[in-house]
Amino acid sequence: MDENPALLDSRAELSEFLRTRRARLQPQDVGLPNFGRHRRVPGLRREELAQLAGVSVAYYTRLEQGNGRNVSGEVLDAIARALRLTDAEHAHLTRLAKPKTVKKKKAARPQPMRPALQQLLDSVQSVPAYVVGRRTDILGWNALAAALFGDWGELAPADRNWARICFLDPRSRDLFVDWEQKASDIVSYLRMDAGCYPNDPELSSLVGELSVKSEEFRGLWATHDVREKGHGVKRMHHPLVGDLTLSFETLRLPDDCDQSLLMYHAEPDSASAQGLRLLASWGRDASAVGSPQK
Repeated sequence: MDENPALLDSRAELSEFLRTRRARLQPQDVGLPNFGRHRRVPGLRREELAQLAGVSVAYYTRLEQGNGRNVSGEVLDAIARALRLTDAEHAHLTRLAKPKTVKKKKAARPQPMRPALQQLLDSVQSVPAYVVGRRTDILGWNALAAALFGDWGELAPADRNWARICFLDPRSRDLFVDWEQKASDIVSYLRMDAGCYPNDPELSSLVGELSVKSEEFRGLWATHDVREKGHGVKRMHHPLVGDLTLSFETLRLPDDCDQSLLMYHAEPDSASAQGLRLLASWGRDASAVGSPQK
């Protein structure tokens, strides 16, 4: 596979997304009878899905073949309900079926981080914090984030990317106890970016590179899973301070919806809180000890 593939094909993305969503549902999941044990296709048949959505089989078939040009929002809503899509999946379906018109293919606009945001990050000393942009690019961070995740400042700008770090740096598997979930989350974010920016050559190049270099990435990319994850818990094993259980919050920036501020924190008076205090006291020296970086 070429590491610099053609731009992502919105029609193919729409087709595969609908097929994978249909394949995960069984007739009994949606109140339909299941006649016979030997079904030729996994999950619902097209005619069953069309029945649930209240559209003709021919209409749905055209949509699943990637032809969403004239589909209405009401039909997409009905199909989303029939497929039991999450809000994130519903939004992704709409973007794939009705992509924004782009007059010509050009490089994606740069995503500079406002200097005031870096000043804000630098002023936050007790919790790891960083800003992430499109394609999971890491745009800015504070000293404690560098101590926890690795000194991204020593990486080339193109390598300050969560997807590359997660799939291409084996040390990330040691840092994240639930590495498989971290990897799945990252691929789902890239899938959402692909729906928003199908003409982004840098995203296409990143997907091509990871598809060549990581079998695990190829498998996750083929699932077409998308999801939003605004908060949660990450379990980590840091080479200096040991096990950490940290909650995180994701705050989308109001003046640039493609950039988000992520902050991690520990339960007060917990062993993880003590671990963060130790990392903060050691500062940049901690970032050089076994943390994932390329």
